Amino acid sequence: MVEMRVAGIALDAASRSPIVLLRDPSGRRQVPIWIDQAQAQNIMAGLSDQAPPRPLSHDLMANLLAVGGLTLERVIIHTIEDSTFRAVLKLTDSEGMASELDARPSDAIALALRTGSGIWMLEEVVADASIPVDAEADAEDAADFRRFLDGVSPAELVRQIAKAHPDVAAAAEGPAPEAEPPGAEEPGSGEEPPAEPPAG
Repeated sequence: MVEMRVAGIALDAASRSPIVLLRDPSGRRQVPIWIDQAQAQNIMAGLSDQAPPRPLSHDLMANLLAVGGLTLERVIIHTIEDSTFRAVLKLTDSEGMASELDARPSDAIALALRTGSGIWMLEEVVADASIPVDAEADAEDAADFRRFLDGVSPAELVRQIAKAHPDVAAAAEGPAPEAEPPGAEEPGSGEEPPAEPPAG
């Protein structure tokens, strides 16, 4: 098994779906798991150093484990079935008895972040689902993005988005009344994740 760490949350360029990125200790392999917006927020809250004013769902789960005398030893992402990752929570009680619970990887990761537990993945899953990482390129991209954000005003950012995506800008301004056919609707984007990548 390989102990992974959460490298961050990214967005799929095509679908705009959030992805949690798990990276191996060498920093050379990264496993992307497609998740939804709520799952991404739960994980990001676990990564944050600031406690929320009221416990969120996974904070409550961690508190319940503590009150019940259970310790989350580790979470294990152990397989991919039907393009979906599967995970278990490895728990021990106050008497040392071990048990495990099936869990979505996103929930398991969010809970592990709050309890300081390890996130493990079977080597065959890492081998099947990982993508190579160029750490230097990642760091340079992140630095470029930070420099861009530091030097741009909100108005300039809106102008840059409008220049890059004129269709989005036109939609934001709204169509001319005569151009809108009666009863026409913009095709909606479904909630289903991309068909190809494994999901959490």
